[in-house]
Amino acid sequence: MGRKMEWAARADHMKGVPRKMLIMAVGAFAKVVANFLNTTSVHNADTLINLVQSRPQGVPLISVSNHMSTLDDPVMWGFRGFPTMDAELARWVLAAEDICFKNSILSYFFRVGKCIPITRGGGIYQEHMNEALERLSDGAWLHTFPEGKVSQEDAPIRQLKWGTASLIVRAPVTPIVLPIVHRGFEEVMPENFLFGRRPPVPLFNKRISIVVGEPIEFDIPKMRQMAISMSRDSLLPGMGWPSTTPCGLDEAAQRCLYSSISDKIRTVLESLRIFGKSVLK
Repeated sequence: MGRKMEWAARADHMKGVPRKMLIMAVGAFAKVVANFLNTTSVHNADTLINLVQSRPQGVPLISVSNHMSTLDDPVMWGFRGFPTMDAELARWVLAAEDICFKNSILSYFFRVGKCIPITRGGGIYQEHMNEALERLSDGAWLHTFPEGKVSQEDAPIRQLKWGTASLIVRAPVTPIVLPIVHRGFEEVMPENFLFGRRPPVPLFNKRISIVVGEPIEFDIPKMRQMAISMSRDSLLPGMGWPSTTPCGLDEAAQRCLYSSISDKIRTVLESLRIFGKSVLK
């Protein structure tokens, strides 16, 4: 269904009016939930705000975070001082096709709201990953949840899916990668609230904490050479990926490279998670 509505994701769809109206409405909702119904504290907010508003021209931004609830996005952008209702600055986000694009109405809503449908388990070369690459080529901001699904346990960051790593490598201009860890959304929108279902509306009087890290440095050329060296003795079965890519790697080398990038992101996110528990209580 998402594929049929790429036109709704274009900035010039109906002169941009639906997008502006929707982003303003959703932004207002996020502000209310984050600041009035609940209490939100943010560490290092200025780093995120500055990168969203004034990073170098043409340089894309990928923010990555843990995934605590179905409300993480958009409410995590609702904290005070963030330009939540600016349609041009608003993030693009990878969204689960089976949840956000189940019918025509939802598909239109999420498409206008700058969401890119991703089929979980569909692999890093699925159709709409190319759409995400196009947005990065435009120098846009893309948010991902590299764990791949919601987890409301107070537990270490899980092993990451390779989709985000592949976007970092395949983007024409290497993106700035910003790690973010949050907690509290699992109380605002618990998965098992009543009879195993989520509550019909966000809960209130909860504490939300958000920790913004510093951009993660990736020496992609060096990591690419290391991946080539490490993959020479690989005996893992192939997954049907293209044998060569724009970055000149066979499948085994790609897997080594995406794995090392994902491990680095996971390590940083876990450090932020531990830091957040000690600082934002």
